[in-house]
Amino acid sequence: MALHVPKAPGMSQMLKEGARHFSGLEEAVYRNINACKQFAQTVRTAYGPNGMNKMVINHIEKLFVTNDAATIIRELEVEHPAAKLMILASQMQEQEIGDGTNFVIIFSGALLEGAEDLLRMGLTPPEIVDGYELALEKALEILPTLTCYEIKDYRNLEEVKKGIKTSLMSKQYGQEDFLTKLISKACVSIMPENTTFNVDNVRVCKILGSGVHNSEVVQGMVFKRQVEGDVMKKTKARVAVFTCAVDIMQTETKGTVLIKTADELMKFSRGEESLLEEQIKSIAEAGADVVVAGAKFGDMALHYINKYQMMAVRLNSKWDIRRLCKTTSATALPRLTPPTKEELGYADVVFVDEVGETPVVIFRNEGKESRIATIVVRGSTDNYMDDIERAIDDGVNTFKGITRDGRFVPGAGATEIELARQIATYGETLPGLEQYAVKKFATALETFPKTLAENTGVKANEVVSKLLAAHEEGKKNYGFDIDGDGSAIKDVVEAGVIDLYVNKYWSLKYAMNAASTILKVDQIILAKRAGGPKPPAGAGGGAGDADDD
Repeated sequence: MALHVPKAPGMSQMLKEGARHFSGLEEAVYRNINACKQFAQTVRTAYGPNGMNKMVINHIEKLFVTNDAATIIRELEVEHPAAKLMILASQMQEQEIGDGTNFVIIFSGALLEGAEDLLRMGLTPPEIVDGYELALEKALEILPTLTCYEIKDYRNLEEVKKGIKTSLMSKQYGQEDFLTKLISKACVSIMPENTTFNVDNVRVCKILGSGVHNSEVVQGMVFKRQVEGDVMKKTKARVAVFTCAVDIMQTETKGTVLIKTADELMKFSRGEESLLEEQIKSIAEAGADVVVAGAKFGDMALHYINKYQMMAVRLNSKWDIRRLCKTTSATALPRLTPPTKEELGYADVVFVDEVGETPVVIFRNEGKESRIATIVVRGSTDNYMDDIERAIDDGVNTFKGITRDGRFVPGAGATEIELARQIATYGETLPGLEQYAVKKFATALETFPKTLAENTGVKANEVVSKLLAAHEEGKKNYGFDIDGDGSAIKDVVEAGVIDLYVNKYWSLKYAMNAASTILKVDQIILAKRAGGPKPPAGAGGGAGDADDD
């Protein structure tokens, strides 16, 4: 009979064998803070126009070379639960604003670093969280007073360019003027009259070759593919969109046809052909010039489409079909039936072009009612074009932010230094232990101009002291000048370096929430992992390997 070995008393007595448990300051809180500090340090070097790129190879061995924090954290697949909380906060920022993910991670990391010092001094986590909450409240109170620019008319191209430019600078420094022009043109041209702006309506089509300065905006959709039939161009085209295949219809039930003579066989196949011709003819008579299908075109169907001088385009993606319907105001039909006038879409011109050596089909709408714009990006490598696409995504999201709230605050660390200065002064007025946490909140805000300076290769402390001195004199819009010699500072509003107000507002909120949630954790309980033992490293993929022998 097996001898019963009693478990050690306490938490491990309750849990399954193999479960782990950490509690208290040393085991839980400091561990979490260290993991978050390490993680924040990783993305901190990628902050700002001179931020370094990261090379990330994900689980399916796809290579990413980028300084976009959202992409880095999405592909890293971080396991640590505390670091995951920071990632969730930055993902919320990505969904809410579409930019500023790096700000959230760096700031929550800096807050936790400050909290670690306070914990070692003897403060308790609830006291620190209370202080941080007071400081956040004060920061959100001060933030509206720092606004330096406001876009009232978001259809004015020049104003929009000024607002979008800074968000592109941090991703593609040096290319920002050209990309700003492209994105502003694309966004303003499709801005609906009375509904909200949809980010998904600005598409990106990446075509290898040439240089980024050969990129252009097309009003409508661009697809990297060839047409199926012989017709290459249609102007003032009526577009019929089908989600099914354009071919001889298969019957829903299986049937057997008994054919006795060659004559019967000829009649049977002729019957199928005439039925298909009748269907294609009825589509042509309904007024369609272009037939778009979500599945294959049969050879016989293509023969009749060419006979009736229609253009045939196949799109494999149901999302592309949906967007094309939006572009041309067509209705996607599930069966091969003649469309009514209301179901037909319209495009000013549909034609096949060659960009570089890549054939493309372009559905263009020159009129005011164009609802989707495509930015055709050119570049030397796929990685480079992916990075341009991420910059475009940030720019389009900034435009969306402008349509919601057109206020801007100074960039280049000016807003953070002014907030830090005022919050530190506010901390002096508090009587309780919270004042230490409030001052640490102010110190955490100084991380941003420090990081900008470090990534540019300048002495960070020198820059911060210069900025604080300038802000004490009332120069609220002074920030770090990355183009200047040494630790230069300048009026960033005059230089056009401005950040979206809502971006800063939500960044501060999410970062603070993540940091306080992590500080409130005092126990980590890891349940035993499900499943059997892990296969030894280097073992093959099992059954799949046997087929290769």
